[in-house]
Amino acid sequence: MSRVIDGRAVAASVDADTRDDLAKLSGRGIETTLAVVVPTADEGTAWYVRSIERAAARLGVRTLVEKRPDASRAEISGRLAALSSDPAVHGVICQTPLPPGVALAEVAMHVAPAKDVDGANPMSLGELAAGMPGAFAPATAAAVVEILRREGVPLAGRRAVVVGRSTVVGKPLALLLLAENATVTVCHSRTTDLAAVCREADVLVAAVGRPGTVGVDHVAPGAVVVDVGTNPTPDGGLVGDVDPAVERVAGALTPVPGGVGPVTTAVLLRHTARAASLVQGGRPAAPEISSSPG
Repeated sequence: MSRVIDGRAVAASVDADTRDDLAKLSGRGIETTLAVVVPTADEGTAWYVRSIERAAARLGVRTLVEKRPDASRAEISGRLAALSSDPAVHGVICQTPLPPGVALAEVAMHVAPAKDVDGANPMSLGELAAGMPGAFAPATAAAVVEILRREGVPLAGRRAVVVGRSTVVGKPLALLLLAENATVTVCHSRTTDLAAVCREADVLVAAVGRPGTVGVDHVAPGAVVVDVGTNPTPDGGLVGDVDPAVERVAGALTPVPGGVGPVTTAVLLRHTARAASLVQGGRPAAPEISSSPG
């Protein structure tokens, strides 16, 4: 039976660090503020935004939520640009899904990189790839690495397999794992014999958004499995991308819900606190990016 990783406990640990940062900012008269543009009426998105608001309120981060269902590309871009130029706003994010015909990369280009706390601007991804200090990684990708670090999972020299190649999780996560000196393989829908590739992993991350993608035959005994999937069920619940039966062989496993999700929100708010430090000048530190050569 695998060990279940408590994402809520990891999130609480991240929040404790963020509270210290926020207290210092408050002492300098800075009210840390996160702006969220919501161009959709999707109920799942609404639930996630409410969870951000609750977590922010607990920490003392002010949130500005702008609901603009079915806004045009120009309207979304305009609001993101305006919020980015507002000195009272320190972090700016755009929630998905977006209206038909609107791509996240297109509108996220209007979020200033210094306030791009969810790493959506293509420039942020480029800075991440270049290993530039201060670049914000997408919060979900950063949350996976945060969990592995705080759980004491060794990464240097270990084999990591990421199933999924999105710019939100798969690609940036691969970059973060490389920065930790892991040997990384990224799998996708065209990967031949996915199960065989996954079984080579010491750390296996499932991030495709399809229930049951990773089963028992995908997991080597003792491997650490991180389930990023959040797939709604007919009864209003959530299931991940990993078959629960994997717990019979994995060494450790993140649950859904209660795994990566809470840590993602905690990391997003930590990024916002770091972005707020820009008020006094200088790029914020980004410890999730290392610069080890080789």
